[in-house]
Amino acid sequence: MTATAKIRIIGGGLAGCEAAWQALQLGCDVILHEMRPEKMTGAHTSGRLAELVCSNSLKSTLEVSAPGQLKLEMSQLNSLIIQAANAAKVPAGNALAVDREIFSQFIESALLNHPKFKRVDGEVTHLPSPEELASANEYLIICSGPLTSPALAQEIDRITGNQKRLYFYDAIAPVISADSIDMDVCYLADRYGEGEGDYINVPLDKEQYNQFIDGVEAAEKVPLHEFEDVNYFESCLPIEVMIQRGRETLRFGPMKPVGLDNPRTGRRPWGVIQLRQENIEKTMYSMVGFQTKMKWPEQKRLFSTLPGLQNLEILRYGSIHRNTYINGPELLAEDLSLKDSPRIFLAGQITGVEGYTESAAIGLLAGRFAALKSVGKTAPTLPAQCLLGALWVYITKGNLGKYAPMNANLGLLAPVEVDRKASKSDRKSLQIKRANEVFSDYLNGLH
Repeated sequence: MTATAKIRIIGGGLAGCEAAWQALQLGCDVILHEMRPEKMTGAHTSGRLAELVCSNSLKSTLEVSAPGQLKLEMSQLNSLIIQAANAAKVPAGNALAVDREIFSQFIESALLNHPKFKRVDGEVTHLPSPEELASANEYLIICSGPLTSPALAQEIDRITGNQKRLYFYDAIAPVISADSIDMDVCYLADRYGEGEGDYINVPLDKEQYNQFIDGVEAAEKVPLHEFEDVNYFESCLPIEVMIQRGRETLRFGPMKPVGLDNPRTGRRPWGVIQLRQENIEKTMYSMVGFQTKMKWPEQKRLFSTLPGLQNLEILRYGSIHRNTYINGPELLAEDLSLKDSPRIFLAGQITGVEGYTESAAIGLLAGRFAALKSVGKTAPTLPAQCLLGALWVYITKGNLGKYAPMNANLGLLAPVEVDRKASKSDRKSLQIKRANEVFSDYLNGLH
């Protein structure tokens, strides 16, 4: 396929990079605009493309899981993000965790070495009109992400009819130095022994757990007075918010001890903090599920009281930031273009998906849709029974309730008809089996 139109992409995150890659594979010339490093966000630390700012995990690789199935579908469409994740993989049990530097370098190398790709640094503060895009024979994909700059956000408001944008608060967990972890107290183990001991576990007894809860409740927090309402994403709650829901909430969430018996005592701890490898060299570990809005000195003080972390060195402190997303079902056409501006597409977390893989998945679709549209073609309709299709349906059609950010999950897929006595595991397996079948048919239609 030879595409004569140019595809411009705003945003060099996972969605933008994946959209660029897909458009390049379909023969388009791609210009990617990234405001970093000239203008930074509150979460990024560099100007690298595809910089991971929260966790280094792309979640589960299990075949009978929504994240695992989504990765499989994306890989069959030659996803650059999935290629990079596999190349930068670090041990994390059944999760696909990556070395951040290698991950970003892989993606930058693939794009910057492509003859049809160009990167332009600098903030985009004005969006072209449909007439300007048509005159230049260009298509635009906005992948500016949840940390969209205020100037660009105002432009998005303008072209979408000054709708009130939506938002939620996202939080980041601390990353600590491996050298500061006391392995005479902590121990290596995966839950139920399913891995090869990829996680470092910090065990707490009942007294230590309660002291920690008291400490978090008393610690100084970063005030969020700048915004009117605090709307957290349920899958990424700060530990402070979880504790407000009950003292035992952490024990049934990120500090769940089941399947993590301490080999030194032969007993299950009262609570466990898991540390996940952040890089290939095993010099950095992140505190799994420990997103926090405590002030930095409080994080250092309180986390240093934990068993085995008395000499704690924090390499990146936890933080919280506001994420922006649009009301996809009201604004987006089926091909992810704006209903009122068919040459402007949106992709990534700004459309209302949550998660690295999900963001890249929508970038993948937008890149393909825009490239095909540029040569007068339309992609076959995605089946709603596969994960890519289910996410696409969610952000373009919505659900029964209030529109809010959504992860990939099997609840997005229609149930399968099975015997009422069938187990939950059997039902999941059948959903995944059907997803593979319909996605295979979809790929055949593309060919």
